[in-house]
Amino acid sequence: MRCARGVRATWAMLLGLTLTVLATAARADAPPPTAPPRADAPVPVIGRTWPVGLRPSVLRGWDPPATPYGRGHRGVDLAAPPGTPVRAVAAGRVSFAGRVAGKGVVSVELTGTGAPPLRTTYEPVRASVRQGAEVQAGEVLGTIEPTGSHCTVTCMHWGLLKEATYLDPLSLLPPSLLHRGPSRLLPVLGVPPPPA
Repeated sequence: MRCARGVRATWAMLLGLTLTVLATAARADAPPPTAPPRADAPVPVIGRTWPVGLRPSVLRGWDPPATPYGRGHRGVDLAAPPGTPVRAVAAGRVSFAGRVAGKGVVSVELTGTGAPPLRTTYEPVRASVRQGAEVQAGEVLGTIEPTGSHCTVTCMHWGLLKEATYLDPLSLLPPSLLHRGPSRLLPVLGVPPPPA
């Protein structure tokens, strides 16, 4: 069991590194993937929708590694059955739509997030968009593939990068999308009424 987890972790790390190399190789000015992830990097709250469903279960959260090639989780895993539409969380341009290590991957550079822009990644996804396409928040990028997920159930891995630095993709979403249901006032017990 431990060996299988180690193999999966190694493959997940290699896939993440491959995605970074592919995404940065297209830009001659991009630095090599050597910068360690930083939890304190500012991320604008520009997300307008979850990438799958209305409020998917987060099966595994973001766990940044201490070093560029260290152990960790460079994104979040969201529960989603095969065929679920995958949507852009914010407006941007598709920088990659294809297969990496046998898995369908879509990357979107987010509009208005600086130079170079923030980039979201989604996998395993059967892409319905092409590289270079402009997409709006909520626009369908493709559908969840039935195989290729690294979860014990079918899921989508959602990543966020600033150049070669991995960030928490949940930080793109406003609190209203992250929390279940509206706020409610609860009764206050044991407090005397105000004086008349």
